[in-house]
Amino acid sequence: MDTRTALLTRRTIHDFTTAPLPEGAVERALEAAIRAPNHKLTNPWRFTRVGAATRPLIVEIGLEEKRKKRGELSDAAQATLRKKFGNPPELIVVSQVLDADPHRRREDYAAIACAIQNLHLSLWSEGIGSKWASGAMTHAPDTYKAVGIDPQVEEIVGFVWVGYAEVIPDTPRRPLAEVVRTTE
Repeated sequence: MDTRTALLTRRTIHDFTTAPLPEGAVERALEAAIRAPNHKLTNPWRFTRVGAATRPLIVEIGLEEKRKKRGELSDAAQATLRKKFGNPPELIVVSQVLDADPHRRREDYAAIACAIQNLHLSLWSEGIGSKWASGAMTHAPDTYKAVGIDPQVEEIVGFVWVGYAEVIPDTPRRPLAEVVRTTE
């Protein structure tokens, strides 16, 4: 798949199969991720691949965070969350090395967003879907503990779920004329 096709066809995948990924696909995607532009070559990104023993902890943290927000969860809601975190063959926690300078921190976050896009595009070029998700779990102390990240050193900016799509959603985009301005 050429770059333009990958850019125009990649979609955020919400539901994944449990099919295993090809050997080396995630490593190739991570290699693409760290090639993202980053001002002053700060390399602010860190990627934590969640292993099989840690995945159930992440599922339980996700359930607990949902309970805090919505109250007790039905069996169906719990099953949906278990599938959401359990099905993708790969779960990656993306974190940012913290910098004391607010301007540098903002630039580093932008670099991480570029790195995640590179990760997505590399995976998509091999027919593998992904999703960048953030939310309450990225701030939960239990998440930091489960994946071994010191919140004084790094901030979790999201989870990337990786796997084959059950369904590739059609995501309509706004016409270019609605989002581009030209000055005189």
